[in-house]
Amino acid sequence: MSEQNFYTANAGLAGVEKLDIPELTLMYRIEMAGEVFYNKLADLVNNEEAANLLRKNAVEERGHARRLARMISIKLGHEWVPSADVEELLDVPLPDTIDAKMFAGIVKGELNGDAGYQKWADAEENEEVQRLLRLNGREETIHAGRAQQVFELLGA
Repeated sequence: MSEQNFYTANAGLAGVEKLDIPELTLMYRIEMAGEVFYNKLADLVNNEEAANLLRKNAVEERGHARRLARMISIKLGHEWVPSADVEELLDVPLPDTIDAKMFAGIVKGELNGDAGYQKWADAEENEEVQRLLRLNGREETIHAGRAQQVFELLGA
């Protein structure tokens, strides 16, 4: 599994129409790495207000992973406990320096994330899993709003 990173794992879900256990497990890994992604960005921005916004996103990414674990448990019919290889964080390579332009791409990525979650919710039969998918999606749009604020703070 370690040949994947945060970006390739995200790209690997691009054409997925429905989330079953393997896809939900990959989404769990992506959201766990999303926490690392936002915390790393916060460490690099050299702007306290921007860093605080990014750290809020980081906390919520972990929340998304917890919801995904609940979805997997619902589909399995028993509590799911991630294995050691699933718990292994995906690598999140970032450049040594970042600029405002990078956040325009993050805004787009988060909005696409919401669209993906909504599409997967539409394809889901279990109402509770549907609800959790939609909740994660709505929060991706909130993340996009914060990333837009970071873009504006760094571009000013």
